[in-house]
Amino acid sequence: MEKLTATASKTTLPEWYSPETGIYSSKHPPIPLPADPFLDVVSFIFSHHNHNGLTALIDSSSGFSISYSKILPLVKSVASGLSNMGIKQGDVVLLLLPNSIHFPIVFLGVLYLGGIVSTMNPLSSELEVKQRIVDCNACIAFVELEKVGKFQPLGIPVIGVPENVNLDEKSNDFEAFYMLVYSKGDVGVKPVIRQQDTAAIMYSSGTTAASKGVVLTHRNFISMVELFVKFEASQYEYSSTDNVYLAVLPMFHIYGLSLFVVGLLSLGSSIVVMRKFDVSEMVKVIDRYGVTHFPVVPPILTALTRTAKGVCGNSLKCLKLVSCGAAPLFGKTIQDFVEVLPHVDFIQGYGLTESTAVGTRGLNTEKFQKYSSIGLLAPNMEAKVVDWITGALLPPGGSGELRIRGPGVMKEYLNDGEATALTIDKDGWLHTGDIVYADHDGYLYVVDRLKEIIKYKGFQIAPADLEAVLISHCEILDAAVISVVDKECGEIPVAFVVKRQGSVLTQEAIINYVAEQVAPYKKVRKVIFTQSIPKSAAGKILRRELKCSLTSKL
Repeated sequence: MEKLTATASKTTLPEWYSPETGIYSSKHPPIPLPADPFLDVVSFIFSHHNHNGLTALIDSSSGFSISYSKILPLVKSVASGLSNMGIKQGDVVLLLLPNSIHFPIVFLGVLYLGGIVSTMNPLSSELEVKQRIVDCNACIAFVELEKVGKFQPLGIPVIGVPENVNLDEKSNDFEAFYMLVYSKGDVGVKPVIRQQDTAAIMYSSGTTAASKGVVLTHRNFISMVELFVKFEASQYEYSSTDNVYLAVLPMFHIYGLSLFVVGLLSLGSSIVVMRKFDVSEMVKVIDRYGVTHFPVVPPILTALTRTAKGVCGNSLKCLKLVSCGAAPLFGKTIQDFVEVLPHVDFIQGYGLTESTAVGTRGLNTEKFQKYSSIGLLAPNMEAKVVDWITGALLPPGGSGELRIRGPGVMKEYLNDGEATALTIDKDGWLHTGDIVYADHDGYLYVVDRLKEIIKYKGFQIAPADLEAVLISHCEILDAAVISVVDKECGEIPVAFVVKRQGSVLTQEAIINYVAEQVAPYKKVRKVIFTQSIPKSAAGKILRRELKCSLTSKL
């Protein structure tokens, strides 16, 4: 039962905080969202569109680009081609793709048809892909061209998507994809799509346990466009059509998806797409294309700072804003960046897969330059800060679990009512599992987390997924995985393992066993053998105890 803390004083509390309810309201004015229930996010993006002549997507390596005038016709062609293949409204399409200028076309094409997209890291193992197909009932998959043969035995049709090439030049190597994109048709009678209909099933570890399907609706994505992407652009004086974004963040993750696949296409900004992050190419690409905006995660920011120290002349002078998400940054990392690139504004933001990336966003002014903060609540969003032990609702100045409510919050976890009820309570509050501090100006700071996740180079890893793989080994009795801070990667997974009596299993053998069954970024980096795994009376792994014991074991 939530209760108000006795420290709240009505005379000293700001107007955006209610001591009666413990609710923090956004300091920003509310933004009206479309009321028409029969509206899909693709139609919404392009309904107020007049960006003809502007460049939408640019391949960083070849320079090949797609203009805004071609985007919607290509999206309609994909929808028509899929319809001709028998894909219909409500069918799930799996995207196993790296960043490319084709990713947004395919994603939006599926949604225009009324289909549902589930995105996945292209480095995922065959076992992981099989599990995803079963879990979300995917009926067709888009994969990298060179991996078509590998995934054909999965039991569903597989379409190979070429690397960033000029599709005006037909090739037998990707004929199926070419025919899909250039079917030159429309879906005929467009299906009736409602805002409440499911648009995507993303996957997240949530606050506990294994990865779960996050069901996001068209309304969720429309809210994200308005409350995150378009709102942030509105806070600056320069025109969004002059902005050039560098897309390094993976498009299969909610952070990259919200920006480069959906949101920015509503603004008329140009998006330079890098297939994968390359430190040596980063500065060249920024200078070559005049990149003004660079969304990053902490490891990329560190690499940018390090690289920027060695540039000279006008290099990187085009950059205006670097925004960081996925994990909080503090102290020296921020200080080093600001000192090396003093002309570049730096902000942090906060959002979850479960909130369609909507949460908070930083904003620096002459009065406030709070670089360590994740910013203010987005418009239309509400928050509570709750003592995770007593359940007391905390006023500004307190630290507790962040709970948020608003139109970006997911519909549910796929086929998991129990997990949904544990994450979204009866009043619609999303329990984030992140511990925040709220200052008296309305700015929030992430200080810790209750969530059992590992953040490796911006990717989220669920310890429970790795534990399930470890325990499947016939010589392992029990296992637990925790995160360990790493300067280059952010965090790495470390496994505590209880072996069967007499087992001669080595660290190397266990690391290799896990690596064979998971994507490369998920593999365990270190194994520590122990006699038992500390657990609560309810059987929950006590990861904090394992972390405390780690210093003496490493």
